[in-house]
Amino acid sequence: MYDVTIIGAGISGCSLAYELSKYNVNALLLEKENDVSVGTTKANSAIVHAGYDPEPGSKMAKYNVAGNAYTAELCEKLDVPFKKIGSLVVAFSDDEMKTIQDLYERGNVNGCPGLEVWDQAKLKAEEPNLSEEAKGALYAPTAGVVSPWELAIALAEVAVKNGVEVKLNTEVTNIDKTADGYKIETNQGDIETKYVVNCAGVFADKVNEYVNESKFTIVPNKGEYYLLDKSQGDLVNHVIFQCPNEKGKGVLVSPTVHGNLIVGPNSIPTDDDDLATTLDGLEFVRTAALKSVPTINYRESIRNFAGLRARTAVHDFFIYEDEVNKGFFNMAGMASPGLTSACAISVDMVQMIGNAGLALSKKDDFDEERKVVRFKHMSNEERAELVKKNPLYGKIICRCETVTEGEIVDALHRPIVPTSVDGIKRRCNAGMGRCQGGFCGPRVQEIIARELGIAQEEVMKDRAGMKIILGETKEVGGAN
Repeated sequence: MYDVTIIGAGISGCSLAYELSKYNVNALLLEKENDVSVGTTKANSAIVHAGYDPEPGSKMAKYNVAGNAYTAELCEKLDVPFKKIGSLVVAFSDDEMKTIQDLYERGNVNGCPGLEVWDQAKLKAEEPNLSEEAKGALYAPTAGVVSPWELAIALAEVAVKNGVEVKLNTEVTNIDKTADGYKIETNQGDIETKYVVNCAGVFADKVNEYVNESKFTIVPNKGEYYLLDKSQGDLVNHVIFQCPNEKGKGVLVSPTVHGNLIVGPNSIPTDDDDLATTLDGLEFVRTAALKSVPTINYRESIRNFAGLRARTAVHDFFIYEDEVNKGFFNMAGMASPGLTSACAISVDMVQMIGNAGLALSKKDDFDEERKVVRFKHMSNEERAELVKKNPLYGKIICRCETVTEGEIVDALHRPIVPTSVDGIKRRCNAGMGRCQGGFCGPRVQEIIARELGIAQEEVMKDRAGMKIILGETKEVGGAN
């Protein structure tokens, strides 16, 4: 029997697994997909928010500010890309300048450090490519950009290294209360556990209702994005928001941690499996963003994508132990600022489980050392030394992002083994560049097959069933 079973391996589940791995606890992380971080965590704005937006006194307010600082600390420890570039909420009217002042005061109540209200002159000096119509902005220096999937992967890898078990391709189909805890039924068999933590993202309401009364309903909200080439990456220097409204924080324009420019999202209520981009949605995003930055060159777009947010009617997180079924915890409703808040919530969640009866004793040998080779960012001397030790680092596979065969092989032998081309993409950026894997994709597929000892036909694009190879070219009726 496990002590704690976590359902869902997005940023919330991976953060909790990491925090639990600091203790002498028998923990399990379940994920229905073939890799961690393949849901909302891989498709969002990738912003570490400062904390001025949430309603004072809410869980979002508490954990946003705490999570901002802790996320930056974890990225430093775990060798995850993070840049503290600050954010600007831009006003285009006198009424919106009043909103800016309200956000400034709210941020101070929330404990958000270093906030400033900039006038038009200051804003223009710092962001010369913003619209001439911009009248001022709220500046939040602690905001930043991160690689969310790399953070989740790093947290999960360290958790596994410290004893947490991960079961992929394992979908929960039912949960029953038992005398000693819970029986979790899955497509891979039953699991006995003392405590359950529901981190299932847009499916969290369904998982909760396997064993509890309905306390919240998730309405997936789709957000569509443009990802632009690095040629557009320095168009703005900060994360650029428009004044928030009832639909959220609005369409943003921001550099990414890898040097691209991201534009989006819109906000459309949808189904939990709808990740399609639409002509109308992308046109809305394009037009809205041009209000902030009129010189965005959309001809430099290299990819469009959509992600889902776990919205609820109550604009706050659901972080609690069920009153009736003790030992069942929810970490749900993790819409923005969920990415920023997850790590801080997980620290408290561990203590909540401890207060519910789980014995918590810290490990003496907890090991969070993690270092990732990034050939692209090395000096020529460092590269030469690395190639001397392992010639695979001398073979460039992804030309756009300067990713070597050595880095790909490293990724395939880390604690959580990727089995798809996109799994490699999330770990070392191969295929993330201008050609989006058009050149390197087949080679990455070959390396995965070789290192894992499987046929190339078994290597997926991303999720299970997303086949790349269906048969031999010109194969008709079984004959060549």
